[in-house]
Amino acid sequence: MIPTRQEALALLMRFTQSESLITHALSVEAVMRHFASLYNEDVEKWGIIGLVHDLDYEKYPEQHCSMTRKILEEEQWPEEYIRAVVSHGWGICSDTEPIHIMEKVLFTIDELTGLVTASVLIRPSRSIMDLEVKSVKKKWAMKNFAAGANREVIEKGAGMMGRDLDYIIGETINGMKSAAAAIGLARA
Repeated sequence: MIPTRQEALALLMRFTQSESLITHALSVEAVMRHFASLYNEDVEKWGIIGLVHDLDYEKYPEQHCSMTRKILEEEQWPEEYIRAVVSHGWGICSDTEPIHIMEKVLFTIDELTGLVTASVLIRPSRSIMDLEVKSVKKKWAMKNFAAGANREVIEKGAGMMGRDLDYIIGETINGMKSAAAAIGLARA
């Protein structure tokens, strides 16, 4: 079975009530879709994988990634989708190493979307539409700012993708801009 976005969203909503986790899922989905278009890959598939990547996090935080595997297997999702989702927790809660470019992108941008969001929320405009890479880089250096955004994972992922950090940050911002209203980061 190839899941549709509607099915993926319904599954996400079945397991997630937290507004911040849903917003994060929508952010990651948007960025995955953006990178898929940059790599001439399947935009729909990449977006769906981004949408459900933290499917189990609210209900099963101690079993993150492993419960998502179980849930998606029960839903008869393709192994390629399941593997991609599980690989985003590599070295943290999963031993599935990101191999495909889709997996590497998800691994890299998952943490970065949180840092970008935090960078937007302290701006006077509270809008991603005027956020620049240099603003995120300034916050990057402040280890206490968005401390939950694991910068080592982001750097490792950028290296796996063969891209510099400025490029990854810039394209993550561009991806999030496409969903600015849905993720609450449009102009106030």
